[in-house]
Amino acid sequence: MPTTTVVVRALNEERYIGRLLAGLAHQTVTPDEIVLVDSGSTDATVEIAERFGAKIIRIPKEQFSFGRSLNWGCEAATGEILVNLSAHVYPVYDTYIEHMLKPFERDETGIVYGRQVGDDRTKYSELRIMLKWFPEESIWDQGHPFSNNANAAVRKSLWQELRYDEELTGLEDLEFANRAIGKGHTVAYVAEAPVVHVHEESWDRIRNRYRREAIAYAKIMGENKMSVLDAGRLAAANVATDYWHAIQDRKLGRNLVTIPSFRLAQFIGAYEGFKSQDQITEELRKRFYYPTDLSRPTPPDEPGRRINYDSEL
Repeated sequence: MPTTTVVVRALNEERYIGRLLAGLAHQTVTPDEIVLVDSGSTDATVEIAERFGAKIIRIPKEQFSFGRSLNWGCEAATGEILVNLSAHVYPVYDTYIEHMLKPFERDETGIVYGRQVGDDRTKYSELRIMLKWFPEESIWDQGHPFSNNANAAVRKSLWQELRYDEELTGLEDLEFANRAIGKGHTVAYVAEAPVVHVHEESWDRIRNRYRREAIAYAKIMGENKMSVLDAGRLAAANVATDYWHAIQDRKLGRNLVTIPSFRLAQFIGAYEGFKSQDQITEELRKRFYYPTDLSRPTPPDEPGRRINYDSEL
């Protein structure tokens, strides 16, 4: 079993960080080390992490970028496998680390990322996006560079060779995976390693998230531009699909307004990010923006014992 370091980026995450660290403490395979990269928290984030034995790395706010903060954390890590987690996620099962490490038994595997799900705080449309991006079946060699550092792992030797791009406004995970594939490494997706990803964002923050990711995507892929027509068409298609699923789930009433609000924030942000660029590729447009199909898959068997957070926190 390779040694493992969990690297967490954080800023004022006292509401969530304790649950993440408690979940890591209850794993069948516990990480050898936890590194918290803090970018200026003014709440109890650092104190909570210290109580769980985390190593604290402080990055000044003016130097922060997603890639740079990860590089600082990976530099401080001693593990052979680096598990990158958002501070506002927490593992569902006690076998999370065990499943994240499994694909690294194959020498060609350079990057692994796990499933993400929501909870009762997650906006309905975001739940639909998670179902599209993080399916219920694992893919040992997915053949394209999609990855997500809210729940991912990388060999430290590969990180030392490539390092994360420190200038991007987002999607440093996709850019890194793109270079890794170019060097002959594979990317594995593990559905049996889910985390709950808590997003409690305002509409403006959602819009900004998709704006900066569109800017980063255009820089990474050398592609440009989403037209107003594209943005409007994709927003309308996703609203219609979300409404259909909400009706099937009997959740339309509480989401009648939040669904179009989320999709408008998403695609206004994407349009703003792409507006000075050229066309985006069809393949990744589908990956990031197209609505999910209307099928309703059968839930898989649970891959471990669910962690009872209510009894721990």
